[in-house]
Amino acid sequence: MDHETRADDAPRVSARVGVIGDIHTEFEALAWALSVLSAQKVELVLATGDVSDGPYHGEGVNRACEILQRANVVTVLGNHDRWLLDNTMRDFPDATELDELDKNAREYLKSLPATREIETPRGRLLLCHGLGPDDMATLYPHDRGPDLSNNAALQELLRTGSFRYVVGGHTHRRMVRKIDEITFVNAGAIKETREPCCLVLDFATGVAQFYDYVKGRTVEGPAFTL
Repeated sequence: MDHETRADDAPRVSARVGVIGDIHTEFEALAWALSVLSAQKVELVLATGDVSDGPYHGEGVNRACEILQRANVVTVLGNHDRWLLDNTMRDFPDATELDELDKNAREYLKSLPATREIETPRGRLLLCHGLGPDDMATLYPHDRGPDLSNNAALQELLRTGSFRYVVGGHTHRRMVRKIDEITFVNAGAIKETREPCCLVLDFATGVAQFYDYVKGRTVEGPAFTL
């Protein structure tokens, strides 16, 4: 399994990118998000991983992996996917069992890297699950002071200064937040219990626009400056 995309392999986009947060077997919500992003004419769709562990168990993972592949979504490995492949941490509700995966889903998850890089008109974007290669690292909208200075994964990203944008998931809390010279973006989650949404990053206009899934309808959510 590759751990990250080489710099010379980074896809390039000229304007609009779609982002889907943690999936957790919600294949129907995933299909909804892809239809919304297609209507918004994005050039590329990114997903923050955690395809596994949710209410639809193995069937949900199998179908979600098929959808992601068919739509050519640029996806990274989440901590739940890593745990599933390692057959660890299987003792919580809605955990997916490894023997529930079909061959395609298993091979697809094994192929996912921890990070991917995208070239945008405003600078390089890092797609990850947590913060950089640390899929358990978190950054919340309310973090201040010691929560920031003691966050090793965050400080490493700030120190290296290699990226203009860092897009992740893990917390299920949507966020667009600038710290120093990096804008950190969290697409939230499409899990029905977690304010399901998707996101368009428009680098031409400098706007991050959320779209919410509310009782089967698409509702325009909050917008932020990139």
